[in-house]
Amino acid sequence: MPQFTPLQLKINIKNHHDLGFNLVSKRPVNIERPPRVPLQERISRTAVPTTSSASPARKMSTLPPISELPSASIKTQIQALDLLFEPSTELHTLALPVLKSKRTTTNLDASAETSTAGGSSSSAFDSYPAVIQQIGTLLHKLALSEEPSAKQKLHGILGSHPRLGAKKVDSAQSQAEQASLNVGAAEEAEKLKTLNDEYEAKFPGLRYVVFVNGRSRPVIMENMRQRIDRGDFKEEEQEAIRAMVDIALDRAKKLESS
Repeated sequence: MPQFTPLQLKINIKNHHDLGFNLVSKRPVNIERPPRVPLQERISRTAVPTTSSASPARKMSTLPPISELPSASIKTQIQALDLLFEPSTELHTLALPVLKSKRTTTNLDASAETSTAGGSSSSAFDSYPAVIQQIGTLLHKLALSEEPSAKQKLHGILGSHPRLGAKKVDSAQSQAEQASLNVGAAEEAEKLKTLNDEYEAKFPGLRYVVFVNGRSRPVIMENMRQRIDRGDFKEEEQEAIRAMVDIALDRAKKLESS
């Protein structure tokens, strides 16, 4: 280690800004410091510029080509399902294996049928309607099952559809489909809300689902009343599934043509 005289040490410390005081006199050393920068200016200097990669991911608004769907990422497959149906974790769990399999038959007996028949009993999806119909078949199977877990999954899927006439509807497709229900007197809107409440009390766990297809609020409310008065829980499950399939088929047609 080099040896310094007190004067050399003082000069060395001052020049290198190693310490904030003079070791010889123990008085503060007048060290030049960088200019003080206001906090707001420091923040603006260090702020990360906004880029497209840093912005929130946009939801897909179109369907990928059907030929690409089986090999697409899980994220893309989920977005396609959400466009056709409604966002639902239960539906994702049910439908994703179907999309990955590239087959129209996914039940556990399919392999046994193939081996006994000596040929393939399934083929790759060639259209979105084929995908939708297959998912509809799986939903009907859930409805026929007596397993509580199957019922819970089915009701979760049916319950993903927004209430008819609800003020807040997240899905752009549902907003367009329910446009005809937002026209009319305030008394009709209140009556529709009352019917929704009555329906859900009559069929616990279910949500009234119907393919509106441009029909007016009074026509839909009449259908609602008929289904409530019928009081058939199992038939209501089946009818809600049929409505979901019809809605998805209509959405696929519009999305593919846009």
